[in-house]
Amino acid sequence: MALLSEGPKYGLQLRHEFEQRTGEVWPLNVGQVYTTLQRLERDGLIQSDGDGEAGPQKAFRLTPEGGAELQTWLRTPPDLSSPPRDELVIKVLVASQVPGVDVHDVIQSHRRHVVELMQEWTRVKRDASTDELNLALVVDAELFRLDSVIRWLDTADARIRRAGGVELPPVTTALPEEAANSDVAAEVHP
Repeated sequence: MALLSEGPKYGLQLRHEFEQRTGEVWPLNVGQVYTTLQRLERDGLIQSDGDGEAGPQKAFRLTPEGGAELQTWLRTPPDLSSPPRDELVIKVLVASQVPGVDVHDVIQSHRRHVVELMQEWTRVKRDASTDELNLALVVDAELFRLDSVIRWLDTADARIRRAGGVELPPVTTALPEEAANSDVAAEVHP
């Protein structure tokens, strides 16, 4: 609806602009775009310039009701009151209860993977042109999210060790060297 607030657009155009404006990190299935457009039209939040099925030559525009709904959505915080279902948290919880599984090895395996992802995102950020603001914002968000995952893994490992009476090794830095030198790392780790 935000893209339609700029004026009428076709479904394929909406798909392309969404991907472009989100740093091309979240590709959309064109079927998903048209299904969403049909639902929004059914609910009176958008209207099209024709009858029948949605298609590549059918322009859609925001209705006044859709504009009001967009403003409400933009200002309404997402529901963060319950933790999302997180596969990594579930794996650590399960690993801590399965006989014969070294939960600390499981945690370190996932930690290494997250550090590798942070290095990849840091390269994406480094290689992006300075005018790609949306991509930079998405990459920053992902680096912060991954940093919090590493912090949680380190905390979970320490908590599990304390619960088992295991002496803790010294704490290691959460960020890989390449990410530690980025401006995001400076913001996270002053």
